[in-house]
Amino acid sequence: MVEIHKFKIYEKKFGYVNWLGAYSLWLKETKRFMNVWIQTLVSPIITTLLFWSVLNLSIGEYRGEILGMPFITFLWPGLISMSILQASFSHTSSSIMIGKLMNTLPDVVSAPLSAAEVTLAIILAACTRSFLITLLSIVTFSFIIDLTIHSISLLFIFTFLGSFVLGSVGFIAGLYADKFDEMSGIQSFIIIPCTMLSGVFYTVDKLPPFFQAISQFNPFWFVIDGMRFSFLGVADGSITKGLIYLSIFGVITWLISFILYSRGYKIKA
Repeated sequence: MVEIHKFKIYEKKFGYVNWLGAYSLWLKETKRFMNVWIQTLVSPIITTLLFWSVLNLSIGEYRGEILGMPFITFLWPGLISMSILQASFSHTSSSIMIGKLMNTLPDVVSAPLSAAEVTLAIILAACTRSFLITLLSIVTFSFIIDLTIHSISLLFIFTFLGSFVLGSVGFIAGLYADKFDEMSGIQSFIIIPCTMLSGVFYTVDKLPPFFQAISQFNPFWFVIDGMRFSFLGVADGSITKGLIYLSIFGVITWLISFILYSRGYKIKA
């Protein structure tokens, strides 16, 4: 007589947190952007260099000092910030969109991974991409300007907070959009304008009082200002307030992505 061993369905064998599964998903997402590294890593750096070069040649010598330094020195930290914010949003949003359109996202849903593990793994992969872009940008700019880093710890923190916030927003946008046209609209009319109009090219005191007040609640501005302080040691606002605000905003955006994914928003019928 053959004895048949019965196993309990959904019985976890890996503890309270599936570390191996979450790491595997993060690794898969990391390999996804590394396979097209020219598009995902090199392209943002080229765009940053083009912005910097054009503005340097056109108005760099004629623009006065900003925050006690030449305009072109004031500019490059903001351009790096802009590239990592757009890249982190692009990573998570495209990951979810491709999964929905290719019908591979249900495979992730059915895997033994909680909503927290899935959302964090994909968002942290976006953070990894942002850190690589930051590192490569620093190496690239060190050959053409006298690059300085005022605080490595703050540079790490603001890079992480900025990419985490935009990664979470990208995750939400990926769930919301049903096709790439909708995603392109979100990126073209919301994300790109917000990154370019949040202190990359100017200080907030140049804005009318109403928009100055709005900037105090703009997470893009806090990231760009924090990154600039990390490099140059000068800021347009409060660094402490920026750290607190971005930490709270990051938790809120992640919670929204977590709730939407756990409820199967636009994933399951």
